[in-house]
Amino acid sequence: MTKLVPNPNESAWRRNFGISFPLDISYISIGIACGILLHAAGFNTFNTILVSLLVFSGGVQFLIASMLTINSPLLTIVLMLFFLELRYALLGSSLSKYLHGQSILFMFLFSCSMNDENYAVNYLKFSTDKKFTPRDALQIEHWTLLFWTLSNFVGSVVGSAVKIDLTVVHFALTALFLFMIVMQVKSLLKVMIAFLAAFLAIFFLVLTKSTLGLVCATLIASFVGFLIDNYLRRRRIKTHHKSRLIKMFKNPAGTPKE
Repeated sequence: MTKLVPNPNESAWRRNFGISFPLDISYISIGIACGILLHAAGFNTFNTILVSLLVFSGGVQFLIASMLTINSPLLTIVLMLFFLELRYALLGSSLSKYLHGQSILFMFLFSCSMNDENYAVNYLKFSTDKKFTPRDALQIEHWTLLFWTLSNFVGSVVGSAVKIDLTVVHFALTALFLFMIVMQVKSLLKVMIAFLAAFLAIFFLVLTKSTLGLVCATLIASFVGFLIDNYLRRRRIKTHHKSRLIKMFKNPAGTPKE
């Protein structure tokens, strides 16, 4: 098998477009669906483009559409978005060592256009390619942002021409987050925290009679998961080996046990 050698005469924007292209293509279908659902939730085409540029997160945009259709308070929506997107503080910090010396404007543009997928691509390139620069990473982010925004725009146009039942919004969001949960089921701890979050969500929704109960459930379940995970990590370090309890909670499915 011959090894592909990068063309030294190829322009940076074309090379970065080739790197981001698999992500760009994957955004088309989900981006169109997101645009349709946002239109069904009351967003016009301009607002759909605006939220695509400013938020740039499929999960959050689906969440916005769902919560607006059930008339959730604005405070609840903002809090849910804040906690859902808080992970980017950790993702961004892992890239910070590769971005030393960049201007404030560059850092602002970079942080605003980062999402889970282009973060993974950029982190891999920074780790394996010494010639990969922060500007290359920014271009990859902007290519993905362009395709996502255009897909949302097309979805909004389609949504304005086709009558969409609002129940589809709830179904789409539920299916999306169920898929995300299933993909995370790699240990007993994660399964337990998922069930705890579901129980707390029902409890606080009944107690508060408001979607603010979802915020309370998210915070408590996350904190409990953090405490248990931290305890298991400290116990593993202290004993220098995995006990049966730690193996049961932490071992991914299919991973050979020691």
